[in-house]
Amino acid sequence: MGSKTVIRPPRLRAGSRVALLAPSGPLSERDDLTRALELCRAFQFEPIAGTHALERHGYLAGEDDARLADLNQALNDPSVDAIWCLRGGYGVTRILDRVETEGFVRRPKVVIGFSDVTALLLALHESAGVVTYHGPMSRSPLSLFSRRHFELVLTRVGAPGLMGNPPTPSGVTVPRAPRIVALHPGVAEGPLVGGNLTLLMALAGTRHFPDLTGALLFLEDVGEDLYRIDRHLAHLRMLGALDRLAGVIAGQFTEMRRGTGDGGALALDEVLGTYLTPLGIPVAMGFPIGHIEDQWTLPIGVRARLDAGAGEVEILDECTI
Repeated sequence: MGSKTVIRPPRLRAGSRVALLAPSGPLSERDDLTRALELCRAFQFEPIAGTHALERHGYLAGEDDARLADLNQALNDPSVDAIWCLRGGYGVTRILDRVETEGFVRRPKVVIGFSDVTALLLALHESAGVVTYHGPMSRSPLSLFSRRHFELVLTRVGAPGLMGNPPTPSGVTVPRAPRIVALHPGVAEGPLVGGNLTLLMALAGTRHFPDLTGALLFLEDVGEDLYRIDRHLAHLRMLGALDRLAGVIAGQFTEMRRGTGDGGALALDEVLGTYLTPLGIPVAMGFPIGHIEDQWTLPIGVRARLDAGAGEVEILDECTI
């Protein structure tokens, strides 16, 4: 993966035209879209609501063809600077094989989201070599922490690359956070790849599954029992995908039940350690990635450095076009 050409789309700025799309699950209420429009305007972006953004079809934000039409329109419209997804849920994998990327390749743009949108982010990066962004959804209010990291990665040219607490006027200082635990200390460099573990595994065996050779794999999940996380990691090990990693950045696994019906239980660090510690690569857990209020915006495909012992991640490459 280290030899792959990586293209970083132009950074966002005042006046950037941002498409607000719901490619997966439906919005809970019309106010979700209103909040997203207001958030874009707070950044001085020009928001463009997807034609079908407010539709609902069961647990989907409209029929497959409607969601796909919004996505393809935004990806291939040269006047659109970014796609900021409104929510996750479920549905991207139903339309992934019909996503059209010709215009996106000619004129790369920022694509932002997480959770179910992981599948889209990884597929676009794998097929086009364009950096995509694992970050907050547009319908949710941004905490100060999330907003500053969003701006740091997406809007500030030449910004410092050390991820952690929001930057101070003198730069970025990141003392080791107590919640970040090194399962195997050490320092590693490689391209950032990952997202929601369940969605990563949904791509296994398809052309959309990412190349993990030399990668810093970051993972998060929500609402998955610990034994299911165990199963996904076992699957990755059987694929041989874990053998090629440079390091692992484990984020938050929220709303997780640790036990099973028979009363047995394990801790998350035990499960992660079972699969990752024997690799002998840097591994740390507890980073602000996932279904949490304070979260990082991570550029998929950009080279970074993980210091597992210090609980730090530093973005190294700009990869600008």
